[in-house]
Amino acid sequence: MNFMEIAQNRQSCRSYNPDRMVEKEKLDSILEAARLAPSACNGQPYHLTVCHGEVAKEVAKASTGMGMNRFAAQAPVMIVISEEDYVKSAALGAKVKNNDYRSIDIGIVCAYLTAEAEAQGLSTCILGWFDDQKIRSLCGLNKPVRLVVTLGYAADGDPLRTKKRKSIDELVHHKG
Repeated sequence: MNFMEIAQNRQSCRSYNPDRMVEKEKLDSILEAARLAPSACNGQPYHLTVCHGEVAKEVAKASTGMGMNRFAAQAPVMIVISEEDYVKSAALGAKVKNNDYRSIDIGIVCAYLTAEAEAQGLSTCILGWFDDQKIRSLCGLNKPVRLVVTLGYAADGDPLRTKKRKSIDELVHHKG
């Protein structure tokens, strides 16, 4: 599968097969792709907590509410991405340039993780709605949780949906 196929096929899964577990070698490949993701000054200002079993179910519960993310309970794996401190050079650059490199780096690691999951035949959904304090407690974290990613096999019959995106002309302008 080449990158364009991954980009065309990857979608936010909202229906998982709760009985089909993620193989260790596939999970290891996904985590290795995340480890290789670029970050400001190679600082990797994030931590990944991989939740299975009862902990995954509790993280899923902490990611629902007001009708949001009910499907998360079906995912056999939940990956919690929490913030870590900058390395000194990235902290200085962030302050001098007034740019939040940590959030950018967390987005990049999440993109690598979800792209490799797609390449491995797995499905994901990136969640931004969750109870930070509850997940911190469940995972033993003392820094903010920034994203939670559901991971598993899509349920049989989960269709590939048409992507709704801006046209290339709306999104891109060339100068010079």
